[in-house]
Amino acid sequence: GLGKEVALKYASTGANLILVGRNEATLKEVQQEVCAKGPGVVDIQVCNLEKPEDIFSMVERLNSKMTVDVLVNCAGVFPISTIRDTSVEDYQNCMNINVTAPFLLIKGFVDGMVQNKWGRIINIASSSAYAGGPRTSVYCASKHALLGLSRSLFKELKQYNVLVSCISPGSIKTSMGREVEKLGQEYDTFIEPAEIADFIVNNTAFDGNMIAEEVRLNRVFIQ
Repeated sequence: GLGKEVALKYASTGANLILVGRNEATLKEVQQEVCAKGPGVVDIQVCNLEKPEDIFSMVERLNSKMTVDVLVNCAGVFPISTIRDTSVEDYQNCMNINVTAPFLLIKGFVDGMVQNKWGRIINIASSSAYAGGPRTSVYCASKHALLGLSRSLFKELKQYNVLVSCISPGSIKTSMGREVEKLGQEYDTFIEPAEIADFIVNNTAFDGNMIAEEVRLNRVFIQ
């Protein structure tokens, strides 16, 4: 949901894009829609973000051909379960996708950004990076970790003009948002993904002495 909207927004600016996901058929559908939005090249990379070896392979392929200027980490899973019913596998899967994959992608592409003395990294966390709730302990832990990673990397990389921002939205009108609805939240009050995409793209456009290092995007009506 959000990844597609971000891609559409970037395409409208004329950017060249690489879309990453595990489902090739879905990627091709999104690719066609994104290609119609702008003149840039739109490539797809099939990659299982749960598996570090898949990420390493993809990064190696891309680094041999290009430099990534802007990296948006927005893939995520949202497990709902009590701690007593959460398996070790559930925990590892959530951490792998929500934290480890962004870490590996940043690590894989940051050298090119540093060499070019320009790069933008956007990590999509969540309002859960600042709070906790019942039946979402693993998800909240993963988003707290992503926020901490972002804060540290902002300070580490800014000297190279590689700027790291952590964007933490409230509930979004996506398929994942339908899962959030199970916790008693009202879907009609959720944020439109296109609005968040506008914010992300505008944030990476700043090229002076200002950065939105850490942003919380809340809903107007929060239950």
